Amino acid sequence: MADHSEVAYTTADGNDYVAHEQTYEGFIMLVKYGTISVVIIVALMGYFLT
Repeated sequence: MADHSEVAYTTADGNDYVAHEQTYEGFIMLVKYGTISVVIIVALMGYFLT
């Protein structure tokens, strides 16, 4: 069996964790504000279209 005592991703050269974290934070912000926008649009549709 292979020895898996060391995680390859944390020791691999070329991993750009700063860019990864920025992308993740941007994605979370997009999901958060996108969800809020959809909720507001649905509430306004419910109010004005009934």
